[in-house]
Amino acid sequence: MQNSEHILTDAPPPADAQLRYGNDEYQFGDLRVPKGAGPFAAAMFVHGGFWRARYDLKHASFLCAALTKAGFVTWNLEYRRVGNPGGGWPGSFEDVTAGYQFLRQLAGKYPIDAKRIIVLGHSAGGQLALALAAHHNSMRGVVSLAGVVNLRRAWDLHLSNDAVMEFLGGDPQRVPDHYHEASPAELNIHCEQLLIHGADDDIVPAQMSRDYAKQKLQKNEKVRLLEIPKTGHFEIVDPESKIWPKVESALAGLV
Repeated sequence: MQNSEHILTDAPPPADAQLRYGNDEYQFGDLRVPKGAGPFAAAMFVHGGFWRARYDLKHASFLCAALTKAGFVTWNLEYRRVGNPGGGWPGSFEDVTAGYQFLRQLAGKYPIDAKRIIVLGHSAGGQLALALAAHHNSMRGVVSLAGVVNLRRAWDLHLSNDAVMEFLGGDPQRVPDHYHEASPAELNIHCEQLLIHGADDDIVPAQMSRDYAKQKLQKNEKVRLLEIPKTGHFEIVDPESKIWPKVESALAGLV
């Protein structure tokens, strides 16, 4: 299994523009636009880090730069996280929603095909991306990359030292409405869903995506699971990993 954690510390590739979608210091995103006339499909990326402030958008720059090279306009979103004023639930989700609406508005200024926008999220970002898809039918598809797709199960497993409790403000008994509102497993999603998960992920177990896919298919939602053998948590968002071509091909198939 390849070690891709270098993306957490390597200097990120530059963006074409950094744009603000709100007034808070963390309400911004990095935009990258392919060369050529377009219009291009667009991909909004919601980074992970278990919703905590110490993890930011920089490590997602490598994936976004690779997707831009492959022909996507990419919008690498920053948002308020646990530890930032207003971060957590619902503030983080409100930022992701505002960032998505801002991207759609950018289609009037940049060569973006508004009918071919997908939203991707890695780890905790997968939860935010899927929750967004439950409330906005305008996207072409949504992608969970090793996503935390079931928040009650994540609480049961105490993932990352009870990160879910920090994010939602309590356990399922104390704030049941937060779990119901935020957990993709409890939401109805009408656009196409692609789940990509490394079989050997020791941070967010692949079984969570397996169970989610089975449950959602029983509800007649459009879900496809791509489980990649001998792969951990970070390889699927590392363009230098051996399995990256599989990820890129699956994403291209959505648009």
